[in-house]
Amino acid sequence: MRSLSMPDRGVFVGRVWLPDAQGPAIVTLRDGKLFDITSKDVATMRDLLERDDAVAHVHATAGQSIGALEEIAARSFHAGADAVHLLAPCDLQAVKACGVTFASSMIERVIEERAAGDPTKADAIRRRCMEIIGDSLKNLEAGSERAREVKKALIDEGVWSQYLEVGIGPDAEVFTKCQPMASVGWGAAVGLHPVSAWNNPEPEIVLAVDSKGAVKGATLGNDVNLRDVEGRSALLLGKAKDNNASSAIGPFIRLFDETYDMDDVRNAELDLMVEGDDGFVLKGSSSMKEISRDPLDLVGQACGAHHQYPDGFMLFLGTLFAPTQDRDIEGEGFTHKLGDIVDISASGLGSLTNIVKLSTECPPWTFGARALMQNLARRNLL
Repeated sequence: MRSLSMPDRGVFVGRVWLPDAQGPAIVTLRDGKLFDITSKDVATMRDLLERDDAVAHVHATAGQSIGALEEIAARSFHAGADAVHLLAPCDLQAVKACGVTFASSMIERVIEERAAGDPTKADAIRRRCMEIIGDSLKNLEAGSERAREVKKALIDEGVWSQYLEVGIGPDAEVFTKCQPMASVGWGAAVGLHPVSAWNNPEPEIVLAVDSKGAVKGATLGNDVNLRDVEGRSALLLGKAKDNNASSAIGPFIRLFDETYDMDDVRNAELDLMVEGDDGFVLKGSSSMKEISRDPLDLVGQACGAHHQYPDGFMLFLGTLFAPTQDRDIEGEGFTHKLGDIVDISASGLGSLTNIVKLSTECPPWTFGARALMQNLARRNLL
């Protein structure tokens, strides 16, 4: 049984499935218990995050206790619609993601591209690239004069790549990770497309942004990645990134207040552990201190006069983590096996735990925006 521990301080909000209502509730965490704070004013997480007084509203709303977090988390593994369980904390928001935001790890994207998705070629390409690049990418600020100099040097060496362009160039990679309502939460299965044989988790911080572009809080995410699919062609990014249950977010959004803000995000340290049924254990980390673009710059590249999100959006910030530890065959690095347990944690945000399955074997995604609106209408919440 997996446990879920959360920080003692902070304002945490999320979503829980209520079997009796056959729909979701907006909840907050208080002293180890979850309280339903859903109302006509705040029927969705989108509604709460659009409020200028979101933190004050949570504090002022008594809500109704629906149980201890520990008990609800225990029921969230393999839970169906007949059990109270945790959901992804977002609902109507778009789910966007930034790629190649850590210059020191983007070499793995170059390797994927040059290996054309073949993991047997990765190790040799990695050694050759590091001979050429060395530590030139360390502490490199994307779009800076030094980045332009490194870009020219790499072109001269014949190793320029589209991944290096978005990694150290002026424009960030921002793509759609999945549709609103499609992300899964703590304890749910995350899905791998059956065609993939080389894949990995991506532990990331996810920002909760309102329609005005203001960051209202942060949570954790797993941007499940199919290295072989994207490696074959960057034009297969949608197939590599957006599949059933390929986006995990949670367990809760920590609203920004006097105890946690953007500077805490900038200094966050993420830990990853993958435990397989075969006894394999992979441990890794991702330090937000090494990101090549400031999180607010990424928010600005995602939204503004050029692009609006009337329901707000969730933004994956990218990861430093790129697994190279061999699992089965020397030189082929890491790939998932079905049944892997993935745990992503950060001291200020708790932990996000999921089990790996094929996307075709994860519960089908059927509860979308229309289903949510119909459910809220039946409950007189609209």
